[in-house]
Amino acid sequence: MTTEGVKTIKTVTVPAIELRQATKRYGAGATVLDGIDFKVERGEFVSIIGPSGCGKSTLLKMVAGLSPCSDGVIAVDGMTPVNARQITSFIFQDATLLPWRTVRENVGLGLELDGVARDRREQKVRSVLELVGLGEVADRFPRQLSGGMKMRVSIARALATRPQVLLLDEPFAALDEMTRDRINEELLKLREEQGWTALFVTHSVAEAVFLSTRVIVLAAHPGRLAHDMAIDLPFPRTGETRMSDAFEEKVAEVSRALRSVSVAGARA
Repeated sequence: MTTEGVKTIKTVTVPAIELRQATKRYGAGATVLDGIDFKVERGEFVSIIGPSGCGKSTLLKMVAGLSPCSDGVIAVDGMTPVNARQITSFIFQDATLLPWRTVRENVGLGLELDGVARDRREQKVRSVLELVGLGEVADRFPRQLSGGMKMRVSIARALATRPQVLLLDEPFAALDEMTRDRINEELLKLREEQGWTALFVTHSVAEAVFLSTRVIVLAAHPGRLAHDMAIDLPFPRTGETRMSDAFEEKVAEVSRALRSVSVAGARA
């Protein structure tokens, strides 16, 4: 059979997240974010860092559909952020657990709100609790948990709905360094198992480098994209990764980029 005259149809892959000239202003006030342009491809883990006041958390809320663009376009899997909420989960700075609900009930909250049947909901909750190592505390209340355990419950709740896109706003900032490092490693294992795309806000350069395939550095006043840096360290990443020369060199490189925008902002 001849293939002459047969046209090849190319499949166009839509980015997981795309921002085109995304701008945010509050009323007649100053511009918070100005003309942000970048894409996040499926399966990437992209961290956003920058000086205080550069609009990192605002940008994340715009991608989540919690705060609209003033100008420009944001698309999540080709949809508006509001229409993409079914495939997106958000992890906030605080665990935001309901104190009157058990761990099991907190993790199943999103599934319950989505109308998932009880048997199916309980199955999914059991599975995700085992995934994050919390199966033995399923019937405890938040007051009975450590800070690290509360954050793992928050992660489990976000993952229970099997999101395609996970948005994280400095969720580990209040944890001690050892707990933070351990949860970072657990988060990457979960990403490997579930395959979601992540957009992560942090103040920690070392955390951004350890977790990410790319790090975006924002400059302030107004917030704008200053650097988009590939993190080419191999996966899986473990405690040994943090001890490597390559990791230290990449942390130094990103730190210099962050310092350059911070100094420029101070002079402005």
